[in-house]
Amino acid sequence: MIRNGVPWPNGARCAAAITFDMDADSILHLQYPDDADMRVATQSFLRFDPLVAVPRILETYRRFGIKQTFFAPGWCVERYPGTMEQIVKDGHEIAHHGYLHESPNKRSREEERYWLERGSEAIRKVTGKNPRGWRAPLYDFSKNSLDLLIEKGFIYDASLMGDEVPYILRSKAGEVIELPSEWAMDDAVHYLFSLDLKLMMPIQSPDRAAEVFLSEFEAACEQGGLWVTTWHPFISGRRARWRRVERMIEEMLNRGGVWFATMEEIALHVQKCIKAGTYKPRVDELPIYDGRIPELPKDAKGEGL
Repeated sequence: MIRNGVPWPNGARCAAAITFDMDADSILHLQYPDDADMRVATQSFLRFDPLVAVPRILETYRRFGIKQTFFAPGWCVERYPGTMEQIVKDGHEIAHHGYLHESPNKRSREEERYWLERGSEAIRKVTGKNPRGWRAPLYDFSKNSLDLLIEKGFIYDASLMGDEVPYILRSKAGEVIELPSEWAMDDAVHYLFSLDLKLMMPIQSPDRAAEVFLSEFEAACEQGGLWVTTWHPFISGRRARWRRVERMIEEMLNRGGVWFATMEEIALHVQKCIKAGTYKPRVDELPIYDGRIPELPKDAKGEGL
């Protein structure tokens, strides 16, 4: 059970963030750089994100009066400026999610810095300020990521799964707040089926997926925790699924004692509590490993699980 809960504002039992990764068709161009233009069916599947789903999601948020966080690759910010401007107009946060949804684990330190800077520039042009938070594409946080986030002035990360409450990522360069989630609270594992993306999950009913999300929410509320979910508009912004999400939000609001907030607001509150001495988070010193562990024979190769 959680023994180190954050004192949330106004006595709330739980902080809740329904975060969206608005990847759109960036992932298709990255995976198929030479023939993405031929894959029109998958283009339409992914472009549902900015063209249909996000306007639907924003209307729901307006109706419920909540502000949330959209993580977006910089290329999507540039490609769909009208959608991003509406997100900003409605008072939501736009956070960093790479430039073309590239994996940091497959890039050198300088390459990762380049894409981090390029994504930040795209967001800055729309919001007028630097992004404060980052989620690594594919959750692929590299051993260089923390130092680069600190270098560029980020205050939080949302890529890791090492706790159920906020904690600190620290290196010699400084520290950021980690706002963790986990795979059960990502809609892709419940719904995503795409031959081109090579992700073919058994598609669950909206009620079955909501059951998983709500069970995690109830546990977070009982224990004074943090509930961060990862959604994709092209997946969960479709009519039956989004109708169930609307009902879920209504159930959560009616429950009471829940603080719906953007990820930036949550991170700033955690920082404030740490400074005041009312919250003492666990600290992860990074990198955890630097190179292969010495226990492995020098000629050992990867053998899988």
